[in-house]
Amino acid sequence: MSTADAQAHAARTLWNLLHAWWQMMPKGKRTLADADAAIRQARKDLDFLAVLPAQAAQAVLKTYFQAWKNCWDGRADAPNFKGRFRSVMAVDIPQGRDLNVKRVHRRWGMVNLPKIGRVRFRWTKDLPVGKHAGTVNRITGARLVKDALGWHIAFRVTTLESRPEPHQGPAVGIDVGVIVPLALSDGTIFEHGEWLTEKDKTKLLRLEQRAARQRKHRKAGERTSRRLHRTYDQTAQLRAKAKRRAANWQHETTTGIARTYGTVVVEALTITNMVKSARGTVDEPGKHVAQKTGLNRSIAAEAWGRTVTMLTYKTARFGGTLVKVPAPGTSQRCSACSSTTAGSRESQAVFVCRNPDCGWSGNADHNAARNILHLYRIGLVAIPAAGRAVARRARRVKPPTAR
Repeated sequence: MSTADAQAHAARTLWNLLHAWWQMMPKGKRTLADADAAIRQARKDLDFLAVLPAQAAQAVLKTYFQAWKNCWDGRADAPNFKGRFRSVMAVDIPQGRDLNVKRVHRRWGMVNLPKIGRVRFRWTKDLPVGKHAGTVNRITGARLVKDALGWHIAFRVTTLESRPEPHQGPAVGIDVGVIVPLALSDGTIFEHGEWLTEKDKTKLLRLEQRAARQRKHRKAGERTSRRLHRTYDQTAQLRAKAKRRAANWQHETTTGIARTYGTVVVEALTITNMVKSARGTVDEPGKHVAQKTGLNRSIAAEAWGRTVTMLTYKTARFGGTLVKVPAPGTSQRCSACSSTTAGSRESQAVFVCRNPDCGWSGNADHNAARNILHLYRIGLVAIPAAGRAVARRARRVKPPTAR
């Protein structure tokens, strides 16, 4: 196990110890000072926690308390234990003064990591180092994160940016889908191909078959063999490669949209309800379970929520705005006459209005995008569900300071 892996496991263990301490202590003793004293005592009693730098341990403490504040404000669920195989391995470096970041090559840089040493990393974005660093533009910390492809470092940078001028671009409605990922109200379509090449898909199928054979020979209660772990790691690497390519396409696409349009209008979708299983119960089994399972996988693969998140901060960066409108009826309503007639949605790609006085026909995705834009123009804007939840919770519970 590398030093970075040991630090990540120590940080996860420290989080779990903090959570156990929180559950055992009475409400009056759940203070930051008492938790800090408990952490210091745990680092003395447990030798393997000493591999984690003291600043990183303090970062775990602050993150845990912030998680409870987010829960009390209605922005997140209550923090829980972090499992060994279900949680992301990460180490926070809250102080940037000792990182000593230097660029040694056009593609590579060097950084000092506490209790790890000098490490080389891939230089992908400009950082305020050397003559570009100052009191305003400077690196304030970093975070190490591990995925199936290895360790990555993300730097926290403070900089002074001017407020962007209001975007003078037009407004556009966006309809998200499975067949057509993004369809705009002006007729533009953004599509993508397969995230894995044919060679990668063949390798992935071979690895899945190998894992099935290796699991067949494992007895009940027996530990997973190293060969099976190796097969799992290779499968995870291919899936991580596909996920990285998908995120790259989303970044490029959303950046182009934010640069072009001043107002971006999307549907207020509840994705968690859309991907619920159709399996049903023993007494009332579901119908078309296999088809619904495939649809759920396709929706999850498109990552609509991540696309909206990217558009939210990118439109603000370029001086634009993102608006959400109610989702019901946008795909069944005719964008020409605003009527909803049964049978108008002939297929996934074609919309033909069955209203005798209209008869408009066109692409179904463009029709939905035009309806989305129309809802914004008439002032029908969705109220964020998180805002309503916070308002209800504020009337029920005491403020966080009372805890």
